[in-house]
Amino acid sequence: MYVQHVRRQADQIQPWQRVVIDIPGPEFEPTPPRLLGGTCPDSECDGWSTAEVTLRSASVRGERHRYYRQPRQDATCAVVHEGTGTVVFAVADGVSSATAAGVGAAEVCWAAVCAIHAQLDEGRPGHDFPAVVRYAVETLHRQAAAMLQREPDLAQVEELFATTLVAGTARRGPDGIEISLFRVGDSGAWVLDLARPRYHPLFGTKTEGDVVATAVSALPRVPRKLEQWFGRLVPGQVLLVGTDGFGDPLGDGDGQVGALFAEHLATPPAPLWLAHLLDFSRETFDDDRTLLALWPRSGAR
Repeated sequence: MYVQHVRRQADQIQPWQRVVIDIPGPEFEPTPPRLLGGTCPDSECDGWSTAEVTLRSASVRGERHRYYRQPRQDATCAVVHEGTGTVVFAVADGVSSATAAGVGAAEVCWAAVCAIHAQLDEGRPGHDFPAVVRYAVETLHRQAAAMLQREPDLAQVEELFATTLVAGTARRGPDGIEISLFRVGDSGAWVLDLARPRYHPLFGTKTEGDVVATAVSALPRVPRKLEQWFGRLVPGQVLLVGTDGFGDPLGDGDGQVGALFAEHLATPPAPLWLAHLLDFSRETFDDDRTLLALWPRSGAR
C-alpha cells in the first residue's frame, strides 16, 4: 500500500520547466564536453550559512558550450576562515580563446581563496589583494609548466589559462557586514537593494560612457591599478558576484532578468533553485553563467 502511494506521488511530479525570458534560445539535448585540459560538471551549486551571513552560489554551462561539446569555463569557490568567521570567496570566468580556460578559472579561484585565508591566519585582515593576484598568477605559471613540461613565458600561460577573477571577503563589522573585493577582467559585482529593488554595480560596466568594451584584461596579465571596493552590507541588501554570462543579460537591472532575480533573491533560495534560475533561456545569451550571493543574517550587525 505504501509503495503504491509513493508511486502515485512520483507519477504526479513534473520536471522543472526551464525559465524562459522573452524569446527563448533553441532547445536541444546538451552534448558531453570533450576533455580539453580538464573538465568539470555541466552545473554546480553550493549553499550554507554562518552566524553572520548566508551564501548561495551556482555555476551553469552556457548553451554555446553545451552545443559545441565544450566544458564550462566559469568557476567559483567559497570557504570560511574558522578563526575569524570571515567568508572568503572567488568567482572567475575563463577567457573563451584560452585552450584550458576552465582550468585557469578553477585554479585562480582556489589560489585566491587560499592566499586570502593565509593572510587571515597571519592575523592580517586579508586585504592585501595585490599579493593575492601575484599568487594567482604564480599558480597559473606553475600549472602551465606542469602541462607543457617546460618553463613557459607569459604569452604561453595566457594562451592556456587566461581568466578573469573577482575575489574578496565578508566579515562582521560594527555597522553591518564588511565587504572587501577586487577584480581583474570584466566579471562583476553588485549590491541588490531589495526595497526598491535596484542593482548597484560596484565596478565599472562594459557600457560606461556609452562605449561598449570588447577587450578583456585577464590574468595572468596584471593591471597597473587593481580595481578594489570596500563597503558594507546591511539587512535588505544582497551582495552579488557574477561572470558576464549573468551580468550581460542583467544589464542595468531594470529589465526582465533583473526583476526575476530580485523576486527570487528576496530571501536565500535553495541552492538547486538558484542554479535552475541561472539556467534561464533567452535568445542570444548563451554564455556560461556563475553567480555568488551573500545575505546578512537577521540580527547580524
